[in-house]
Amino acid sequence: MTANRDRPTMQDIADRIGVSKALVSLVIRNAPGPSAETRQRVLAAADELGYRVNRAAALMTAKRSHLIGVMANIRNSFHAEVVEDIVAAADGAGYEVVLGAVTPTHGEPKVIDTLLDFRCEGLLLIGPELPSAALSALGQRTPCVVIGRRVTTDSVDVVRSADAKGIAMVVDHLTGLGHRRILHVTGGPGIISADRRNGYLRAMRRHSLGDLAATIDGDFTENAGLAAADRARTDGLPTAVVCANDRIAIGMIDGLRRAGVDVPGEVSVAGYDDSALSRLGHIDLTSVSQQPRQQADRAVSAVVERLDGARTAAQSSVLTPRLVVRGTTGPART
Repeated sequence: MTANRDRPTMQDIADRIGVSKALVSLVIRNAPGPSAETRQRVLAAADELGYRVNRAAALMTAKRSHLIGVMANIRNSFHAEVVEDIVAAADGAGYEVVLGAVTPTHGEPKVIDTLLDFRCEGLLLIGPELPSAALSALGQRTPCVVIGRRVTTDSVDVVRSADAKGIAMVVDHLTGLGHRRILHVTGGPGIISADRRNGYLRAMRRHSLGDLAATIDGDFTENAGLAAADRARTDGLPTAVVCANDRIAIGMIDGLRRAGVDVPGEVSVAGYDDSALSRLGHIDLTSVSQQPRQQADRAVSAVVERLDGARTAAQSSVLTPRLVVRGTTGPART
C-alpha cells in the first residue's frame, strides 16, 4: 500500500525494496554511489509503482531547469508550425519547452513574466509585437531569441526570413503574369507588417508601377481579408492582391467568391507564410514559405549557444524565403 494512492513517492519505492529514501534519491537522480544491482532494483520498483519524478519539486532544488520558454500566438498557423519544430530541436539539445500562449486576455508581457516564473532559462519569442526597447531590456535579463521579426539591438538574437524580399517575389510573380493593378492588404502597424508593405512598394516601383501601388490597412486575420474584399469591390477591383499573410488571403478569397468574383480568373490572390491551410486542395493558395523548420533549428541553436556555450555577442540570421506558386494566381484578365 502506498502512502499516496494518487502519486507514489520515493519513500514508497524505498519501503517496497527495503532501502533508504536517500539511496532511492541517488538512483532517481542518476547520481554516483549505488551499485548496478541496486539501481536495477530501484528502477524496477519505481516502474511497478508507476512512480514519476515530481518535476516541480525537482526544479525548486535544481541549479538549472533546462527549460526553454516559447511565446506564440496560438491562432497563427505559422507560429504553430514553428513551435512544433522548436519542440523537436529542443529535445535533441536536451531541453524541454514551456509554451506561453498569447491570447486576447494574456498579452505578451504577461506571457513572458509567466515563462520566467517557471524558471525558463531562455526565451524564444515568435513574432513579438513588443517595442524594440522592451525586447532589448528583456535580452539583458535572460537569453532571448526573436523569431520572424527584425529587431535592432545588441542584447537579443534574431532569426527571421527576409520579409521584404519575400513579398517582392510575389510581386515579381504577378507582374510576370501580366498584372499591373496589384493591391496590397497590410497586417497593421507592426514591424513585420511594415517590412512586407515596404517590400511591396519597392517592388512596384522597380517594375515602374509605383503610381499604381495601393494598400488597404488591416490586421493578420481572416476578418481583415473579408473587409478588404468589400473595400476592393467598392473602389474598383484590382487584377491581383498581395496579402500580408495567409489568413488575410483566405478571408479575401472568401469575400471575393461570395460576391461572385472568380479567383484567379478575375482577381489573383497571394498570401504569405505557406501555412497548412494554404496547402489544402480547396484553397490551393499561392504563398511564401518562411522556412519554419530552419528558423526553429537556428533559434534553438542560438539560445543553447548562450546557455551552454556562454556566448554573449548578439547574432542575426536571415533566411531567404521561398515562393510557392499554387492555384490562386493566374494571368491578368484583359
